[in-house]
Amino acid sequence: MKILVINGPNLNLLSKRDETTYSSLNIEQIIKLLKLEFPKIEFSSIQSNLEGELVTAIQSAEDKYDGIIINPGGYSHTSVAILDALEICKIPKIEVHLSHLANREDYRQNLLTAKNTNGYITGFKENSYLAAAYLLTKLIK
Repeated sequence: MKILVINGPNLNLLSKRDETTYSSLNIEQIIKLLKLEFPKIEFSSIQSNLEGELVTAIQSAEDKYDGIIINPGGYSHTSVAILDALEICKIPKIEVHLSHLANREDYRQNLLTAKNTNGYITGFKENSYLAAAYLLTKLIK
């Protein structure tokens, strides 16, 4: 089983963000945790601050992977391009967020991109990714 983990803008700077809101782990450590917890799954990852690179990763995923874990970061509230790419991609997809979005600013309540995923997980920091990996194994089988 192969899963692509896509991380959007500013997630490369987790170590500079409030760890009580996000995580004490950086993206590389979260990917290592996924590999440790799910050794039978082959994880690949991409992080980009550029919307077009995220769209391209989604567009090419269907031929290479069985599922996607995506944290679009701030693009989750604004990107029609990512929304459309997720709609076109027919493999299982789960959106994750490290922070508990329901406890945050009003504009973060609009999860535009999540509409074209199988579901979303928010508020469990790095465990959001672990939960998504577990659920993807169920959806893929």
